[in-house]
Amino acid sequence: MGFFTEEIAIDLGTANTLIIHNDKIVVDSPSIVAIDRTTEKVIAIGQEANMMQGKTHENIRTVRPLKDGVIADFNASEQMISQLIKSIPALKRRFIYPSLRMVICIPSGITEVEMRAVKESAERVNGKEVYLIHEPMAAAIGIGIDIMQPKGNMIVDIGGGTTEIAIIALSGIVCDKSIKIAGDVFTNDIINYMRSKHNLFVGERTAEKIKLLVGSAIEELDNPPEDMSVQGRDLLTGKPKQVGVSYSEIARAIDKSLVRIEDAIMEALSQTPPELAADIYNTGIYLAGGGALLRGLDKRLSLKTDLPIYVSEDPLQAVVRGTGITLKNIDRFKTVLKK
Repeated sequence: MGFFTEEIAIDLGTANTLIIHNDKIVVDSPSIVAIDRTTEKVIAIGQEANMMQGKTHENIRTVRPLKDGVIADFNASEQMISQLIKSIPALKRRFIYPSLRMVICIPSGITEVEMRAVKESAERVNGKEVYLIHEPMAAAIGIGIDIMQPKGNMIVDIGGGTTEIAIIALSGIVCDKSIKIAGDVFTNDIINYMRSKHNLFVGERTAEKIKLLVGSAIEELDNPPEDMSVQGRDLLTGKPKQVGVSYSEIARAIDKSLVRIEDAIMEALSQTPPELAADIYNTGIYLAGGGALLRGLDKRLSLKTDLPIYVSEDPLQAVVRGTGITLKNIDRFKTVLKK
């Protein structure tokens, strides 16, 4: 490790990108970029670009560079990564832009080409050593599971673009399932539900807000959130209007998508070798990712699988924390990383 090398860990997510530097989360911002159409230059990233989403005129477009967990817009993603790295406080003060040693998370169902896109993006922002790690693996390390043990653990990581289901033992993924049903799909379900049931057209940001404030996986919660008033455009009259939405409505709206996640979990369980299945019966299932914050999801999955469900303490940061731990002990986790 030279004086000019800095180490960073990145969780490049469809919804949020997090960066760890010196064991601290220094960047946590939405993965979105606002681009000026006339000059094709980036005008805003992260939170600032997020505020613009759905409110832009023809000269500005907002792009989410990652779709379904993989890079969809190479240029935008590269600019976003480089701007986010430059915004790290400790690197701002440096005269010379340091060369970087990075560990980046990738979804487990990713293809070779998509993997290369992530690597090239990282190399362009001066990444001299770039390591990749599978998301469920990083989540497991972040939750605090000892992955080296010959013991099976099941991780379900529900992110923005993908839901990753993996059974991990002996620091490897024994069987995994990656489906493209996750937070973004829930948001779309809510938009469609509002449109068909209330004749109300709401934007993506509003739907996201509904999901966070009154989102639920089951129709009867023990301590329900209050109803939320939602503003949007009335499809019949074209006027702006407001309606009240309760959590049980949202549970109905996203039910179909949740059933598909349940099916994927059941499928992963049915492919598990019997010895590991015995371990999982004792250890249960660990939930990580933003989807783990959905009210009542643990209860719903527990009813479906008859297994104990544990939600990690800070599900949004489990993956990046695991990536950070890997970065600190690169030699110990060599087997998990892809060069």
